[in-house]
Amino acid sequence: MKKYDIAAFIWPSYTGKEDRSLIFWPDGEGEWQTVRRATQKCGDHILPRIPLLGYKDEAEAETMEEQIELASSHGVNVFIYDWYWYDRRPFLENCLNDGFLKAKNRSKMKFYLMWANHDAGYTWDKRLAGGRDVPVWLGAVDRTQFDIVADRVILKYFSQPEYYKIDGKPVFSIYDIDNLINGLGGIEQTKAALESFRNKTEKAGHKGLHLQLILWGERMHNLSGVDGEHLYSSQIAKTLGFDSTTNYQYVHFVNIDRDYNEVMKDVVVEWEKFSDFGVTYYPHVSVGWDNNPRFNMFRPGILKNNTPENIGKALIAAKEFADSHGVNLITVNSWNEWTEMSYLLPDNVYGTGYLDQIKKIFI
Repeated sequence: MKKYDIAAFIWPSYTGKEDRSLIFWPDGEGEWQTVRRATQKCGDHILPRIPLLGYKDEAEAETMEEQIELASSHGVNVFIYDWYWYDRRPFLENCLNDGFLKAKNRSKMKFYLMWANHDAGYTWDKRLAGGRDVPVWLGAVDRTQFDIVADRVILKYFSQPEYYKIDGKPVFSIYDIDNLINGLGGIEQTKAALESFRNKTEKAGHKGLHLQLILWGERMHNLSGVDGEHLYSSQIAKTLGFDSTTNYQYVHFVNIDRDYNEVMKDVVVEWEKFSDFGVTYYPHVSVGWDNNPRFNMFRPGILKNNTPENIGKALIAAKEFADSHGVNLITVNSWNEWTEMSYLLPDNVYGTGYLDQIKKIFI
């Protein structure tokens, strides 16, 4: 049977060991604080969602050993860690450094980084969320900070034996291309920074660097005031020399306020569009979307009827796309996005239903 890499994004906020996270979650357990306090606001969602493994600190090796065992036994063999750099230093690295990388069974999984270089704001703080999302830290960096980031991930992560590679090259994904370009000062400056990143990776003894861009659908990237020009998503990945693209969430490129099966009709159309952008596209499956746990008031926009059976249909569609386009990586949102209601971990509603679908289809 053909081998597939099923890569699930990890939101590394479920720990109190990151001191700077206390400004958002003062109880000292990270965003578990928000999960515990989620309440049902309408009939389209069932809250609270209770993690069957418990509200455990994911910066503990024992916690991740349990999760690695669960993931690997159900066909999830790659974790994509959301990785942050704010105010000249990393943020929320603990779950990777002290959880995954210290787990005794980590060799059962691969991992890679997605630089979540968006601004950080009030959305993470339920006491303030709902009004203006005032930035607490900016995600854009200048060239000096970019080089520090590149040096850090090359030294600290790329040489880890579990780091995920494509064609022998460590994969590094970037979430917000506009923030990257605007921080670096334009298209040409960004191309130069990425090329420098590639060269440094090769000098460190690797075969090269596989850069992956997170797509938000076909849209115009407004770079006026920087380059005096606009680029569309279909142009930007190839222009900047990215090796592949994928997505982070359906909500970024389709209307999700519908039945899951209706949404999937649009998603598969978008997959085909993305595959025509001139670089390799890896299909993406989102388990759900509902970020009401982060807010005190009701937030419209809920992906409905995302049962394990319907997620299974989406996974089969992704498998068929992968087969027809000659790729074997499928990204999934997510392993543990409890506050966006998009997770594979077992809960009080579906148990291990989502993971069982992956196991049935890919193992």
